[in-house]
Amino acid sequence: MKQIPMLIASTLLLTSAQAQSFTLSGTVEGQPSGYIYLNYPGGKGEERRTDSTKLQNGRFTFSGLLNGPAMSSLMLERPSEMSYDADYASLFLEPAKMTVTLKKGALRKAKLKGSRPQDDMALLDEARKPVNVHLQPLSDEYNKLNNEYIAARRAKKDSATQAELIARLDKVKEKMEPYYEQIDAIDKDFIAKHPASYASAYLLRFRISGMTLQEAETAYKRMAPAVQQSSFGKEIKKEVESLRGGSPGSTAHVFSKTDINGQPLSLSDFKGKYVLVDFWASWCGPCRKGNPHLKEVYAKYKEKGFEIIGISDDDSRPEDWKKAVAQDGIGMWKHVLRGLDMKKRQNNEPNPDDISDYYGIHSLPTKILIGPDGVIVGRYGGGGESDEAMDKKLAEVFANK
Repeated sequence: MKQIPMLIASTLLLTSAQAQSFTLSGTVEGQPSGYIYLNYPGGKGEERRTDSTKLQNGRFTFSGLLNGPAMSSLMLERPSEMSYDADYASLFLEPAKMTVTLKKGALRKAKLKGSRPQDDMALLDEARKPVNVHLQPLSDEYNKLNNEYIAARRAKKDSATQAELIARLDKVKEKMEPYYEQIDAIDKDFIAKHPASYASAYLLRFRISGMTLQEAETAYKRMAPAVQQSSFGKEIKKEVESLRGGSPGSTAHVFSKTDINGQPLSLSDFKGKYVLVDFWASWCGPCRKGNPHLKEVYAKYKEKGFEIIGISDDDSRPEDWKKAVAQDGIGMWKHVLRGLDMKKRQNNEPNPDDISDYYGIHSLPTKILIGPDGVIVGRYGGGGESDEAMDKKLAEVFANK
């Protein structure tokens, strides 16, 4: 079953003490005047910032501070006015003098010179190219359909219209899945062969969600010391620790929430039972496709000391959450929201109420099986085993009950 990445909204801040200067000069074919915008992590421990400068005969120069190699975005539109499929260039900047050539309407094909991490990313892009030939048309189709779905939601179209669009999106996702698997394999091979590359660290930061704890720890340990001490390395270490907290052998984080019915709920209330914590969302197709099976599992074991707690990634759309629970007929088990405060996440502030952070959840669906003693005995989905393995584990623990 294909998993859906959760919105991470990570800023990948740089925390090194020594900020160094960079200069980015470039040209834009097709736009001689106007403004160009650069979004990047500033130096001196700053959060991400957006600088702007005027184009003069299609030429521009940005100067600033970086604490090391960092991903940036270059745009011809104000970030606040950009659409879902806006044209922008992703550039791997480093403290150096760099030049970039761009063409309006095709910023994603920008050519950056003077950045070693960008050169590494170019090697990766070349390795991905045979797969992207097949994946790109499907990705374009998905983005177009997704824009239609967003427009339908904003226009408050009827549920049947929205359901049809979701079904079409799911079909495109299914076609994309084998190509994403090939991309995953290419990326993992690149990370293994380039442990000293900042590009590898950047990739690994977003690949951990699909790795087991052992794979993630091994990949981190193989990184060069300088890369481990970079902003990317520190983020990876944090993610590995988070994944460890949601993996077998760790004591499960005890959370307390108000449930879907307005009643208090704490994980500690279920001590002595096997609890399956199901991380899902109303907008996650694979999650909801798995609900019929989950209902069978619940009916089979609920009288033997088994409980399910659904943790929904729907903090910004609670009505959709409640509607999905009703539509899927899963109100017989417990339900709470994950506790994501997007404003805090975007400002890089602590969000202690976010349950997902304690379990290293970055893709949906992911299920965590907790034993009667509060220790995690299984992880299924992101960074774990399959649903078949979950079924086998449940059959094993309830065999004599």
